[in-house]
Amino acid sequence: MTEKLVIIGNGMAPGRMLEHLLEREPDRYQITIFNAEPRVNYDRIMLSPVLSGEKDYEQIIIHGDGWYIKNNITLYKGHKIVAIDRAAKTVVSDHGAIEAYDKLVIATGSTPMILPVPGHGLPGVLTYRDLDDVNAMLLAAQSRDTAVVIGGGLLGLEAAAGLAARGMDVTVLHLMPTLMERQLDPAAGYLLQRAVEERGIKVITRANTKAILGKERVEAVELADGSIIPATLVVMAAGIRPNSGLARDAGLEINRGILVDAGMRASDPDILAIGECAEVGGHVYGLVAPLYEMARVAAARLCGDETAAFVHNDTPTKLKVTGIELFSLGDFADGDDREEIVLRDAAAGVYKRLMIKDNCVIGAVLFGETSDGAWFNDLKKKEVDISEMRDTLIFGQAYQGGSPLDPMAAVAALPDDAEICGCNGVSKSKITGAIITKGLTSLDDVRAHTKASASCGSCTGLVEQLMKLTLGDAYNPAAAQPLCGCTTLGHDDVRRLIKAKRLKTIPAVMQELEWKTSCGCAKCRPALNYYLVCDWPDEYADDYQSRFINERVHANIQKDGTYSVVPRMWGGVTSAKELRAIADVVDKFAIPTVKVTGGQRIDMLGIKKEDLPAVWADLGTAGFVSGHAYAKGLRTVKTCVGSDWCRFGTQDSTGFGIRIERFMWGSWTPAKVKMAVSGCPRNCAEATCKDVGVICVDSGYEIHFAGAAGLDIKGTEVLGLVRTEDEALEVIVALVQMYREQGRYLERIYKWAKRVGVAEIRLQILDDLERRKTYFDRFVFSQKFAQVDPWSERVSGKDKHEFRPMATVALAQAAE
Repeated sequence: MTEKLVIIGNGMAPGRMLEHLLEREPDRYQITIFNAEPRVNYDRIMLSPVLSGEKDYEQIIIHGDGWYIKNNITLYKGHKIVAIDRAAKTVVSDHGAIEAYDKLVIATGSTPMILPVPGHGLPGVLTYRDLDDVNAMLLAAQSRDTAVVIGGGLLGLEAAAGLAARGMDVTVLHLMPTLMERQLDPAAGYLLQRAVEERGIKVITRANTKAILGKERVEAVELADGSIIPATLVVMAAGIRPNSGLARDAGLEINRGILVDAGMRASDPDILAIGECAEVGGHVYGLVAPLYEMARVAAARLCGDETAAFVHNDTPTKLKVTGIELFSLGDFADGDDREEIVLRDAAAGVYKRLMIKDNCVIGAVLFGETSDGAWFNDLKKKEVDISEMRDTLIFGQAYQGGSPLDPMAAVAALPDDAEICGCNGVSKSKITGAIITKGLTSLDDVRAHTKASASCGSCTGLVEQLMKLTLGDAYNPAAAQPLCGCTTLGHDDVRRLIKAKRLKTIPAVMQELEWKTSCGCAKCRPALNYYLVCDWPDEYADDYQSRFINERVHANIQKDGTYSVVPRMWGGVTSAKELRAIADVVDKFAIPTVKVTGGQRIDMLGIKKEDLPAVWADLGTAGFVSGHAYAKGLRTVKTCVGSDWCRFGTQDSTGFGIRIERFMWGSWTPAKVKMAVSGCPRNCAEATCKDVGVICVDSGYEIHFAGAAGLDIKGTEVLGLVRTEDEALEVIVALVQMYREQGRYLERIYKWAKRVGVAEIRLQILDDLERRKTYFDRFVFSQKFAQVDPWSERVSGKDKHEFRPMATVALAQAAE
């Protein structure tokens, strides 16, 4: 008989526990989760990048709605458990839901410490623990006003950096003499403060908060020395404590946290506790690596493995603030029984300190250059005798055994059991083994199969070096290559920093990201223009001079210097009026060649550049708009006649193709996008070699994507089957928007899909309904600002926002 497993809390620890449990015994338990937050499981480590703008919520979801459905897990969102009845073996939520259990896992996490100073309850005083806190801070940051962060630890500094990135004037107040005093020695704390202040954040140490001032809401913070710091927002980041009140009320044994044994069992044998709420071996934890180890042990015990046991290990500390390299591990306090090795490079801003006891590394602090962190961690874990390398130890692994090693050789020299990803406890051999046995070729593949670099991401460089080491020349990701010779940054880094730093003009990007040239080049300017158009559709003014010539003149340049014009024919359907207009233009401008294209449109070739405005003006009288045959955008939606005429047609493929094209035309994409809708599996519109294709069947619409029929020949991947035309439209639009946001400039959909992974795309677009709707809404929002009317700027000189009549018509017609 299937046992009932109830989990209180849906954070990272219980999420990882379920992954282990489902991998080992997927049918053992009927699983129910109660989550106090009104959402699915997400990566809390990545809240800081969400706050700073480097990521959004959808990008940090670990398990979307589809995952719970697929694994038959019942998830109660927004249900806080208020009582545990151990005698009846039931739990009760604040909404009155009652659930019985055979086994119960408590994963209630921690609660932020609120300083009990006058004014701590004023509106505008926030904590920093979950997505609701981040959303509240983002709302407050829209004022671009003043913020005070109380606490100079990890969370406090990440909050300060995020608010500063959002344009706020930020001051950090810290009680102790140096920042992060629990993780850093004073020297590293000084360097950290300097690096934080260089980012425009004020830091006040030895700051004892006396009161928070204000009448209706926060106005200032008063310190014990009488100083007054103005503030419209105050973030409390002064520490956390285990959230153990529910367990205490149920009669479980409590100390600082819920007391558990090495098997994660509480004082009731049918109850386990994991995560920040648990206390094991006298320790409570706030970093993710030990929480994931708790999850592994708990899953094993739930599967009947009584040998699984939690073992304490020191976990490195890393700060998630872009541009600040920091690593701290173990014991670095002074003492008579130990010695220290220190390296300082003031010019480079590098500081390294190793603590040695009995010829073993017991602690390390690295600032400014942290690549040897994994190696020092390995030496500490294994208690390696370092006496023979004592003189060169501080210089790192590359300098051991004679002449310096290059970085790749240093990674190769790491032992197989060296820990690469501290968050997830992933060793070198597990990564290289997965690459070889599973044929992994991308970073996303490695993350999916091993979890390495899937949490905080600080080990990404090491993982990529291992991939290069294992795959050789076969691993050559575009992200690792500079965008062009004007910068050392790749596409992904440029796009991430545009969002993080809120850069909204090409000159701002080049200045802030330290471009090597004054104005860029023909390779980087179009890419930057696309990223800015896509990321800031309502604020960035499309720079036509940064587009390729074909996009600037709405025509394709030919080898003889003339141009071809392809007016848009919605879904390949035309009329006598349109055909007459084309014929008149051909006669009037003596256009030498007229050709039907493979995309079911008419192409007029041999037009002089000086005639292009007049050609478009005449075509416009018939209602024609640009077919964007030249564009990095939606080009065609090829259709067959479908159910209206064909005896085999199952759906109105022509009508649906026109609906898609009218809804999506004028949207810029990283590379050209071609679509097709076939009315039956005979596939007359050739939908299975397009970027996005639809095969209409009796039961609905089969969505295909990632095909190619050019230099590369590739059949499509099947995304999935949907029942209605409305749902098919939403899926297609969301898919294209995901590609718009994640694709690198000039990267076709099939290459993007290979890099990201078809399974991940299917998860986000087909399985996760909430995320799909978010992508769809963002596309619709961007369409409001799309400039699609050809020649409007050059003909009239007016502002682009006055030239969106056809976009408005298209959206209205699509809605109908």
